[in-house]
Amino acid sequence: MAKDLYEVIGVSRDASDAEIKKAFRKKARELHPDVNKAPEAEDQFKELNEAYDVLSDPQKRAQYDRFGTIPGAAGGNPYGGGGYVDIEDLFGGGFGGMGDLFSTFFGGQGNAGRQVRKNGRDMGIGIRVTLEEVAKGLKKEIVYDRLAPCPDCGGKGYGENGRNVTCPECNGQGRVVTIQQTFLGNMQSATTCPKCHGMGSVVENPCSECEGQGRVPDRQRMSVDIPVGIRDGQQLRISQFGEAGIQGAAAGDLIVTVRVVPHEFFERDGDDLHCSVKISMVQAALGAEIEIDGILDDEEVDIDIPEGCQHGQVVRVRGYGMPRLRSTARGDLYAHIEVVVPKKLSKREREILEELAEEMGEEVSEKRTPLQKLRDIFD
Repeated sequence: MAKDLYEVIGVSRDASDAEIKKAFRKKARELHPDVNKAPEAEDQFKELNEAYDVLSDPQKRAQYDRFGTIPGAAGGNPYGGGGYVDIEDLFGGGFGGMGDLFSTFFGGQGNAGRQVRKNGRDMGIGIRVTLEEVAKGLKKEIVYDRLAPCPDCGGKGYGENGRNVTCPECNGQGRVVTIQQTFLGNMQSATTCPKCHGMGSVVENPCSECEGQGRVPDRQRMSVDIPVGIRDGQQLRISQFGEAGIQGAAAGDLIVTVRVVPHEFFERDGDDLHCSVKISMVQAALGAEIEIDGILDDEEVDIDIPEGCQHGQVVRVRGYGMPRLRSTARGDLYAHIEVVVPKKLSKREREILEELAEEMGEEVSEKRTPLQKLRDIFD
């Protein structure tokens, strides 16, 4: 039987979102493979992540509370752990989920000989939208993992009576000089201070939640405004929603790459739309007015088929393409005409066409199979 998710995280069933977050971070720091070398630590950490994936999502949590599972979870996982609709890649910073964020968190103060980067990095996300959604614009909710400002210390990294003090190891230089005796004489080398990791200062009485970094791994939810007319591959930059900086330093930005899902009927070319429209040979010969559904809700487009229209001919309808980005204008619609010739004719239809062929002086096949003649009799 699956373990109780509240028990996995270590909270009661009536725990608030903030309590769940705090308990998750505390337990994740204990179980992360970077700090816990126990054989079962990795599996326990994965189990903890799956539990948090459910309990940090209001809809999933409500389903779990009601049914004890998450209906329709992909991959056979009853809790649907880790997957978020519309997000295709967690990006530039190199993160692939909460586990990688904790790896960065543990290494956030840097390694010996390597200077710390204080400013947060930019992050990137891919989001999928339909052509209809782009045509009218929308708000899209996204969920992603990032290093966010610590809620306990407000991103400063200080605990009670905490403060930054000059590093006693390097006296604020950020580097330490070592002298090594060799057969060539004394060799002097400078390396990044192992205590302050190049920052020149250390936190006295650091925040226990973020260990003095001023940031913690967290799950971010936000709504992104997808503007009308945006094109596939274009990006939106959301300031300050990338990786938080260390101890209040500038945060990076979130780069949202918009991916427009191919449409089953329309094909987009810039701000223009192309589609295939089937007509009969009679409509092609005599001309017709064909009505199709446009890209906007409840929009109807009248396509005037000219008399004598040829197969493959393109009919242009102005102003029924895609809305242009940051404009009230629209592109055009191009209907590619496909003349469909009937494969079967009734007796009367054949007679009419034979009369037309005779009128136009055209030679046509007069061969009729016994089956065709029999069908004519029944018709």
